[in-house]
Amino acid sequence: MTAANPDLSVSIGDLRLKNPVMTASGTFGYGLEYAELFDISRLGAVVIKAATVQPRVGNPPPRIVETAAGMLNAIGLQNAGAEAIIAEKLPALAEYHVPIIVNLAGEAVDEYVQLAEMFSACDHVAAIELNISCPNVKDGMTFGTSAQLTGQLVAQVRQVTGLPLITKLSPNVTDIVEIAKAAADAGSDALSTINTLLGMSIDVERRRPLLGNLTGGLSGPAIKPVALRCVWQVYEHVQVPIIGMGGIMDTNDVLEFIMAGASAIAVGTATFVNPTAGIEIVEGLEAYLAAHDLADVNSLVGAAHK
Repeated sequence: MTAANPDLSVSIGDLRLKNPVMTASGTFGYGLEYAELFDISRLGAVVIKAATVQPRVGNPPPRIVETAAGMLNAIGLQNAGAEAIIAEKLPALAEYHVPIIVNLAGEAVDEYVQLAEMFSACDHVAAIELNISCPNVKDGMTFGTSAQLTGQLVAQVRQVTGLPLITKLSPNVTDIVEIAKAAADAGSDALSTINTLLGMSIDVERRRPLLGNLTGGLSGPAIKPVALRCVWQVYEHVQVPIIGMGGIMDTNDVLEFIMAGASAIAVGTATFVNPTAGIEIVEGLEAYLAAHDLADVNSLVGAAHK
């Protein structure tokens, strides 16, 4: 590739992506919802909403609240259940020829292992992301706030899958580097950094929390400085690829994450505001590399540390 025709391809473990732009789990449905709006095959990968062993109806409403520079969500991992996702959602999404990454959520190690076995046997799955950091379900952060539990979980899942394994880290911890190291040492091929921050909002007229779940996950531009700091810290101490996320709205945000140490990124809340944000970022990265006479996006990874 040349600067006029830059190379955007990146590697996440053994998974090779045409570009570093992915979707953040929980913000892109099963991908099919957005396929009607634009060519999703232009994305580096689609990460579907979290899958659990059994179907989940999620938390009681209200489940989404706007905040200053962001939003709170307490969806509660609503999903169709693993069997239905494998039988119905993944075959339809696979027709768009975009790598599919499945986000897995469970309440016990055995559930994560069962899910990993089920989805690893599915030809349509390119990689697995372990959701150990969801703040809007009971005990959703249990694994992700303990280095010991994180290591044990990743090690158990690693034994049953040969697919690239990604661990999604929580910012709601004292030391994210400790958790990141535990995941990497146990066999995680990459780290998604970060999930949402735990937050809440109150209706001053009713004098009650606005979310039916009381608390939820804060996302959007408000959390970008925190997410960027986490990527920076993890990059300095852990040697596996980082997928940066948290408040990304445009190409400039993506460049900051890449220069902080992210090999790829995921667009989340921005998609609600602008469904084509991911595609615009792909085009923006191409334009930036060409304008700065850079032939390969990987040359920017961690550039701010040098």
